[in-house]
Amino acid sequence: MRICLDEPAGPIQLQLRLAASVSGSLGIVGLLLAAIGIYGVTAYAVTCRAREIGIRVAMGAQRSDIVGMVLRHGMWLVAIGSAIGLILAAAASRLLTRLLFGIPPIDPITFAGAATLFAVIGLAACYIPARRAVRVDPVEALRHE
Repeated sequence: MRICLDEPAGPIQLQLRLAASVSGSLGIVGLLLAAIGIYGVTAYAVTCRAREIGIRVAMGAQRSDIVGMVLRHGMWLVAIGSAIGLILAAAASRLLTRLLFGIPPIDPITFAGAATLFAVIGLAACYIPARRAVRVDPVEALRHE
């Protein structure tokens, strides 16, 4: 089915465009919610582990060690979320086969692109709390509690 932009769109084409717009919008909202969630969980973990991070810094941990520790924790969450999402997307694509025009139900390029995009967004969401963890003052972290 080819949609020509010169001709007026029929009711089926309008329905397909509307469905694509709504699906794309929901995907963007879902991606933003995932980024906010990963940021929140990682920031909370950094706050809860401020004493541990302060001790590590006092014992001579490098900034890269602290950033790596926080990023590993956050990216572990991203990996679990990506795996669950890819499994659910594969199952859902089987159900929505008739709505997929020109691509197979399980398209490796689309799935890899979605996982990569989620990983990049997750990395950005984890990096902000990781930078904050580097600025933890060991004296203040130990004195706070």
